[in-house]
Amino acid sequence: MRFLSSYQSIFSGVAKYRLRTILYIAIFWTVIDILVTLVVKDREIKDILRSLPLREAIVFTMSCAMGYLFVFTLKDELRNNPPVINFILKTVILLLAAFLMNFLVHFLDDILIENKTGRQAFHHFMKDLLPSRWLFQKIFYWLILFTITQLYIEINEKYSPGVFWDIFLGKYRQPKIEKRIIMFMDLKDSTPIAEKLGHVENFKFIRDFIYHVSMALIEHNGRIYQYVGDEIVVSWLSEKKNTNKCMAAIITARRNLQKNSENFRRKYDIVPEFRVGIHMGEVTVGEIGVIKKDLAMSGDTMNTTARIRSACNELNQKFIMSKDFMDTTDLEEWQGESLGIVDLKGKSSGIELFSLKV
Repeated sequence: MRFLSSYQSIFSGVAKYRLRTILYIAIFWTVIDILVTLVVKDREIKDILRSLPLREAIVFTMSCAMGYLFVFTLKDELRNNPPVINFILKTVILLLAAFLMNFLVHFLDDILIENKTGRQAFHHFMKDLLPSRWLFQKIFYWLILFTITQLYIEINEKYSPGVFWDIFLGKYRQPKIEKRIIMFMDLKDSTPIAEKLGHVENFKFIRDFIYHVSMALIEHNGRIYQYVGDEIVVSWLSEKKNTNKCMAAIITARRNLQKNSENFRRKYDIVPEFRVGIHMGEVTVGEIGVIKKDLAMSGDTMNTTARIRSACNELNQKFIMSKDFMDTTDLEEWQGESLGIVDLKGKSSGIELFSLKV
């Protein structure tokens, strides 16, 4: 399909987001290390400046490797563990990596800059390592750095990528009207599934369902607004490229569930499906909250999209979109079948809806 093929690339949207995060971590750690090295001055300044390029090349490279552990390997491996266990395990592993990084910095600096032998470089490192104060300072320094980094990652992902910085920079302190694509997505047949699985297993089922669907939404740059039970509300700025991303996200979400169908069947004896309602229009976006701040979206567009998603049941359709959204797409004629003028609950007049065939 034209709208999907234009968004295929070497890296998925999720991978690009994670790679950017790794780069930010590496740059942040390297800059902090430069500042600490120049401020502490444990040697003559000329000796520091002479070895600084080599030191920071090692720090940047190792920071990229540790960032990969943070964002890719450990995140996926430990995602089902409690946050405190994640934090402790990540900290221990990354402290070991930091120890290795300090060893490489000392060892290679002695060999390449100071022209020492390997034996001399090793003994020099051990001599610096033995004083407990030096070791304690290094551990304390890296603990602070790791904590700040982990908090940034967790907070940024809690608010959805990009939202944290909007709140931090005060972009929506005053409410703004934006034209957005809004999509409501929820689990199909959620009530009979809950009755079959029971409370705990149903919660696990929903959590797994939301994980795989959310990865698809993030991959296509959707901004996840909120989770309500098994329902996900996501938006994009109203642009031509985002219209295509919205539809591509539906296809990727369905593909993610199909790829993991055997896992769902083995664990729950159910393969999840979902329903979607899509609309486009103006919404008011603003910051709300006192202790827990968040971005809220309100307006008729939000209410209408929720009603369109509810109409999936009544009209026996999986994916329904409004004419406002349909008119902005590159869909072939057969991919958007008119359902006629439909009266939606709470609306004074009916709107034309289309069934999305993808």
